[in-house]
Amino acid sequence: MTVTPLPARAEQTPVFDLEKVLASIDTMAAQRPVAAQIVSVANQDDTSAKELSRILASDVALASRVMKLANSAYFGMRGRVTSLQFAVTVVGFTTVRTMATVALTELDDESRLPEDFWDVTTSLALASSALAPRFGERPQDALCIGLLAQMGAALLHHNDPVGYAEVTAEHADFTQRRVAELRRYGINSLRLTAVALEQWGFPHSMTSRLNQVDDFTSLEGGLLRSAFEVAARLTVEDYDTVPVVRLSCGQLREDDLVPVLDQVRADADELRRAMLAD
Repeated sequence: MTVTPLPARAEQTPVFDLEKVLASIDTMAAQRPVAAQIVSVANQDDTSAKELSRILASDVALASRVMKLANSAYFGMRGRVTSLQFAVTVVGFTTVRTMATVALTELDDESRLPEDFWDVTTSLALASSALAPRFGERPQDALCIGLLAQMGAALLHHNDPVGYAEVTAEHADFTQRRVAELRRYGINSLRLTAVALEQWGFPHSMTSRLNQVDDFTSLEGGLLRSAFEVAARLTVEDYDTVPVVRLSCGQLREDDLVPVLDQVRADADELRRAMLAD
């Protein structure tokens, strides 16, 4: 008698509830009320540096990070920023808002993040900033996009730590990882970041760039796409490089990346310390 084997049971895909994940951000925000207030207030036209620094002063850890960043090599003001109001002016409202978003979504707690999170994030941020002028962007705005780009990856990790660790272990290449995220969760990490930022009223100019990264014909996604290439070359072992002229829609050549790679190597540790300092 021939026995027909039973079909292999399909691997069950974890249920990913986007609304639940976004609601969890609101719960985090309730635990960091000052950071949440800054995210809301910093985008208002009538907010002054004096008012923003007054609110910021209520969160000692976050205020310390803003001061440390303002005095970092990135802003060229090392040791000269002695007041919180001046620090807010130096780094800019968008950067303060970005740092508050990092705090309220617990991106400053490395125990709750993918292993390579801040190595990749600092590389993304500094590379985006350095390459921004080639794409007609402001370096400080590009820095913020780079700092927040991986927020969706952190949220996926929060929601499914074991499963997401498998995704990152199997897919060191960031483009392939996003394909795996989409297959497993129905959304990739960059799109999830964009959805969260849209919910908080971040400008379309920021979220649209996140949504265009995987469209290789899109110049709008070219800056962050190129920054991911820099990050991969610095953080992924045995990485097969992709020609940056293709990634950047012709805006960059390989020679353009040499000083950027050097700058990111030089400044990454200091940026990381500023973002995570207590």
